[in-house]
Amino acid sequence: MVEIRERKTGNNTYYYLEHSFRLNGKVVKKELYLGKQIPKNIESIKAKFLREVYNQKWYVLLDRIKANYKKDMRSATVSEKEKELETFMIKFTYDTQRIEGSTLNLKETANLLQHGITPSNRPSRDVKETEAHSKLFYEMLDHKKELNLQTVLDWHYLLFKDTKPDIAGKVRTRQVLIAATKFVPPNPAAVPAELNDFFKWYNKNKDKIHPVELAALVHLKFVTIHPFVDGNGRMSRLLMNFVLNRHGYPMLNIPYVNRAGYYTSLERAQVKRNDLVFVLWFFRRYEKEYGKYTKIQTT
Repeated sequence: MVEIRERKTGNNTYYYLEHSFRLNGKVVKKELYLGKQIPKNIESIKAKFLREVYNQKWYVLLDRIKANYKKDMRSATVSEKEKELETFMIKFTYDTQRIEGSTLNLKETANLLQHGITPSNRPSRDVKETEAHSKLFYEMLDHKKELNLQTVLDWHYLLFKDTKPDIAGKVRTRQVLIAATKFVPPNPAAVPAELNDFFKWYNKNKDKIHPVELAALVHLKFVTIHPFVDGNGRMSRLLMNFVLNRHGYPMLNIPYVNRAGYYTSLERAQVKRNDLVFVLWFFRRYEKEYGKYTKIQTT
C-alpha cells in the first residue's frame, strides 16, 4: 500500500508518498513529493497517486486478460463455450451459496444443477436457493438493460421467493448486524437514500471507471449499504459479474476456501472507509484467477 516517507536534509524534513509494485518481473518504486508538511487532503492525494499506479500496472494487465480471453473464446466451439459457462455457473453458485451458509458440497451442487438429483439429508431451503441462484445467474447474463433498483429488487425476489417470501424483493426496514465484523450497516431509515445515491454514482461512473475496478466498487458499495435482511453478499457478487460480463471481461468466482481474505478486505475497506483496500484485493484475486491470460502477449 501507499506509505508516507520522510527524509531529512539538514534541519529540514521533506515528505513523500511511496508505493512499490512488481511489473514484468521487476520491482518498480513510484514516489510523489508532498512538501515540508503533510497536506490536509492527503487521502485524496493518495487516491490520485494510486490511480496513476493502477494505470501503469493493473489496467494494462487487466486489459491483457480481456484481450487474450476474447481470443481464446473465439477459437472455442459453441458447445465448448456452453460447457465452460455451465462449469463456472456451478462453481460460482456453490461458492456464493456456501459462503452464506449452504450445506451443499460441490458435487451435490453439480448433481442437482446438471442432473436434477436432489441431495439427501440437506435442508430444502439450501436446495431451493441453489436452484434459484442458478436460474438467476442465467437471467443476469441475459439482462440487456442497465442496472436499476427495480432490477435488483426483481433479482432478489427470484432468489428468495420460494424460501423467504416475507423478505424477497423487499428493502429492509430493520437494523441488521453482521457476525464477526466491526462494520455496522447503515440505519434502515438511511437505506433508501443510499440506494438512490448508489445508482446515481453507478450511472455517472459506469463509462469512466475501468470495468474491473467498477465491478469491485459495485460489489463493495452495494454490500456496504446492505439493503436486504438476507442475500446481500449473493446479490453483490451477481452485480459484480454483471459488470464484468457486460464489458467483455471474464467473470470472477470467489471461492469459499479463500473467504478469509475476502472478508478481511471487505471489513477493512468498510471500517476505514477506503475503497482502494478492497479494489486492490480484487485486482490481485482477478490476476490469480486468470494468470494464464497475463502470460500471453497480445498482438
